[in-house]
Amino acid sequence: MHDYDTSERLASYADVLAGELPDTWTSTHLPPDAKDDLAELADRIWDLDLVAASLAEHPLRHAAVLSRPDGAQLVLLDRHDERDGFLIAAVAPRDLPDEAYRGVPEPNGIALADDPFLSAEQIAGDLLARYDSALAQVRHNALGGIQPSQPDRVVLTWQPDGSIATAPADDRAGAILVAHGFVQDPQSGIYRLSGDDTRAQARALRELGPQLDALGIGTALQHPTGRTAPTSAPASMPPSPAGSRAPATKAR
Repeated sequence: MHDYDTSERLASYADVLAGELPDTWTSTHLPPDAKDDLAELADRIWDLDLVAASLAEHPLRHAAVLSRPDGAQLVLLDRHDERDGFLIAAVAPRDLPDEAYRGVPEPNGIALADDPFLSAEQIAGDLLARYDSALAQVRHNALGGIQPSQPDRVVLTWQPDGSIATAPADDRAGAILVAHGFVQDPQSGIYRLSGDDTRAQARALRELGPQLDALGIGTALQHPTGRTAPTSAPASMPPSPAGSRAPATKAR
């Protein structure tokens, strides 16, 4: 089979698979000439078993990436054995510190038969469950003890140095935080507001609350044990509704 035919077959299989998996997935094909993207993808394949062994003998020449809106990704690649079908593996998140992966088992990939409908059931019942568990662990580790926010609530946590940190669930909240002096760490995604000027800090908290509330996003201010927040800041925070949804949840 020519490389073009193989590439087309993989891309078509991935398109069907994306439509059959639970939740919403999109498929992107990386052809052989996308060398930089393929190299970056190969480095993030979260596997130390079947897929890693295959890549050691057969470098990634093309692939299809399945993506979910929360950032989860799966990679579909050729199966170099006597059977029809493909291999599929989880993809590790970008830009998380190495420490976040310590102690987290790899959600090793699996082999798929040449039937995307049956394969979708196999992935949902096996790989996805392990991948979602591993994702939740590494994202929690990367937060360094900061409670994750939810789509309808931003949790702000006082830090020992007097700053305030938060990990918003989406870009809407992130834009408002940045507009009020929060700075995002590009590796962890955590937003921090310096405590060097407590008046400016309290003013920022007063102003961002109503703006988040206008988007249907509540706020909660969390005080670590042994830390007393400045008296002006807690009073300025609007009441926060209890969130009804849990957050989405490379020793490589």
